[in-house]
Amino acid sequence: MTQYLLALYRDYAVSLPPEQTRQVWADVNALGDRLTDAGAFVFQGGIDGGAESATVVRQSGGDFLLTDGPYTETKEHLAGFWIINAADLDEALEWAKLTAAAQQRPIEVRPLFDGDLDDAIEASASGAQ
Repeated sequence: MTQYLLALYRDYAVSLPPEQTRQVWADVNALGDRLTDAGAFVFQGGIDGGAESATVVRQSGGDFLLTDGPYTETKEHLAGFWIINAADLDEALEWAKLTAAAQQRPIEVRPLFDGDLDDAIEASASGAQ
């Protein structure tokens, strides 16, 4: 079984009304129960704060450059994520649809790399990684 990242993106400039926030939390908790019952749940986490809470670390020669915020200019930023087990991309996308409905926000689906050093070298050489 492959693990997938379901990444939740949010525009922190747009807030939800309290009643809608309560509904999102109820729907997300119900989805967590469904994922657990199906054996698909691995881990989930929420990001504390918007882009201003992020620090990007880049290596530049022998030094490191630390900058505030994400490396791209965008309205939507990573707000949280789920790690799930799914038989294939189609199953992960079905979970992502349920997640998008529960969260009322876009969800990005990405397979997690499940290989060793040789696989990583091969993927890098072929441009797949």
